[in-house]
Parts: sequence; C-alpha cells; structure tokens
Amino acid sequence: MSDISKEEKIIGQLRGILEESSTTEPDWDNFGRNSTIESLGLDSLTILDLLYDIEEEIGVHLEAKEVLSITTLGELVDLLIKNGA
Repeated sequence: MSDISKEEKIIGQLRGILEESSTTEPDWDNFGRNSTIESLGLDSLTILDLLYDIEEEIGVHLEAKEVLSITTLGELVDLLIKNGA
C-alpha cells in the first residue's frame, strides 16, 4: 500500500473514531492533516480515552506521552505510521 493511500485510510479511520469522541462538532469538510487537535474538540482527557479506541480500531499501541505532545491530525497520522499502522 502506498504511503498516500495508507495515510488516507488512517485519516478515514481516525475520523470514524473522532466522530464518536469529539466534544464539539468539528468542520468535517476540512478534516485533514492540518486539522488541529483543538479544532477537533479534543482535550487532553479525551485524547487519553481515545488511545484505547485507536488501539482497538487501528491495532497500534501509542504512549500517552507521545500523543499528548501532538498538535495536528497529520502529526497523529505520522505517529501511527511510525508505530506500524
């Protein structure tokens, strides 16, 4: 699978997960690599809850410390790919 289609697949998976977890209604039309974690309605507590969902859906374990330092969806996608997604 090419990196672009892998990235698109992960973004689609994350959107599905985030639609369930988000505390606000993000602008799904502009959902992509440059979306900030804040604009997706995720605070640090929600992100920690999200780790379990990511592991279940995508099959990749991420450390909370790594995830809490990210600021954009693109950084999260890169972290997932780096960890074997």
